[in-house]
Amino acid sequence: MLVRLMYASRAATAVDQEELAAILRTSARRNPENGITGVLCCSGGLFIQVLEGGRSQVNALYRRICGDARHEEVTLLAYEEINERRFAGWAMGQVNMSRLNPAVLIKYNECARLDPFAVSGAATVALFDELVAGAAIMGQG
Repeated sequence: MLVRLMYASRAATAVDQEELAAILRTSARRNPENGITGVLCCSGGLFIQVLEGGRSQVNALYRRICGDARHEEVTLLAYEEINERRFAGWAMGQVNMSRLNPAVLIKYNECARLDPFAVSGAATVALFDELVAGAAIMGQG
């Protein structure tokens, strides 16, 4: 059974481009072994990630993330059983923040700021759908 999980968290310490690239490389290497696909967005000390795959594999990865000292305030935004993957092409894609249209952000938030803690999980899911449709996702693996 396939599931899709979306969570948000705050970075415990500042995440620079080198550390983010290392996280993405590790995900691109490990996720295919576990049948996991997804997308990561990191901006302004916030993480938003979508994970797709088998229920037990996704749940196990989410438990590891919850225990990862790099994350604070890990918050489940959405969890659903799915018939097909939305992010099948990415072992772990990354939101290209340079292509993020502020008008898309303000569509789902009070201001043009990425803040999953200020909006509903459904709004964040809809935002990710628009990012995929607008080709604002870069591939990793």
